[in-house]
Amino acid sequence: MNKNESINAPVPGTIFLQPSPDQDSFVNNGDFVKKGDVIALIEIMKSYYEIKSEQEGIFEGFLVNNGDIVHAGQQIAAIKIVESAAKGE
Repeated sequence: MNKNESINAPVPGTIFLQPSPDQDSFVNNGDFVKKGDVIALIEIMKSYYEIKSEQEGIFEGFLVNNGDIVHAGQQIAAIKIVESAAKGE
């Protein structure tokens, strides 16, 4: 059974999809992510907050662009929860 989930911004700020401008994105479409994997950073008042996946599944993509301003609670990404993948089947 597959279920789609959204990942929401916990705080408002500027979202960054990669650790630094010269590095690859934290996660790409189609990647398998585990609970606790960092998928992005949000900068607010010169502090950076790691945005972590709260589920295991297949990363389906971002709904925002690198450098966008996001609001607390805004959907920023989608993940497909795959029950069999989570159980290692």
